[in-house]
Amino acid sequence: MSDDERATVFSIGDVARVTGLGVHALRFYERNGLLVDPIERTPGGRRVYSETDVEWLTVCVKLRESGMPLAELRRFAALVRQGPGNEPDRLRLLQEHEKRVRAQLASITDCLEVITGKVAIYRRHVASGAAADPWLSR
Repeated sequence: MSDDERATVFSIGDVARVTGLGVHALRFYERNGLLVDPIERTPGGRRVYSETDVEWLTVCVKLRESGMPLAELRRFAALVRQGPGNEPDRLRLLQEHEKRVRAQLASITDCLEVITGKVAIYRRHVASGAAADPWLSR
């Protein structure tokens, strides 16, 4: 950890609050090779996270929330840990994930359009006080 990073350190509780990950999830990430750098420890054995650790975890949270499998996240972390020279592999991994997320967005958008249409039908039905079932009067 550089002197600049030592200036701002975070406890595991601080990191949990910032990232939204639970303490158990943070330990899981550490045990399963999902972090880029080893987590420093105080002389008493408590974990101390740097700003870089928090930034990495914030990215990890978004990658997981968007559906990146743990194996891919582990691969991405391993590539970053290896250092410069494998950027094309990192880019390819992120582009493949981006492609999947865009497909999910398109599917969700289609679903939302159907739901929005049904909401409009039921709003009109409720506002008009019509007796007919709106499902049957498309």
